[in-house]
Amino acid sequence: MIELDNYDWKLLKALQKNARLSNVSLSEVINLSPSQCSRRLQRLEQSGLIKGFFTQLDQDQLGFGVTAFVSVTLEKHGENPAHHFHQEIQKIPTILDCYSVTGDADYLLRVISPNLKAFSDFLMDHLISITSVSHVKSTVVLDQIKTSHDCPLPE
Repeated sequence: MIELDNYDWKLLKALQKNARLSNVSLSEVINLSPSQCSRRLQRLEQSGLIKGFFTQLDQDQLGFGVTAFVSVTLEKHGENPAHHFHQEIQKIPTILDCYSVTGDADYLLRVISPNLKAFSDFLMDHLISITSVSHVKSTVVLDQIKTSHDCPLPE
């Protein structure tokens, strides 16, 4: 694990708020020279602490009006059903997140779809047809109350 000082924390906070800040703007926010800021940023990226930068798009405006969470249970026999499942879900772009979880299910997926009919088709034609899947349970999101990609960082 990389050791962080106050400037590193300030840098991470500033980037979480706005990953598009220029190096000069970032240096002004954290009170370091642009060259020092650039070196710190490069060190944080190379350490793997910063995994990447992304743009958050509005799913509704892009025509994906349905978000659902889908619990998936795999069959326990056959040649490595988990490996097969992992390979298959990588091919489906509307599965945004996949987590291996504890409890009744083996996986929890976050899925987007244009509408309920398309979501139903996704379940029947894609997810349930994966040979290692034995049970699926879905929960459709009615309203998104909170979402964040930010990690809570110390002051």
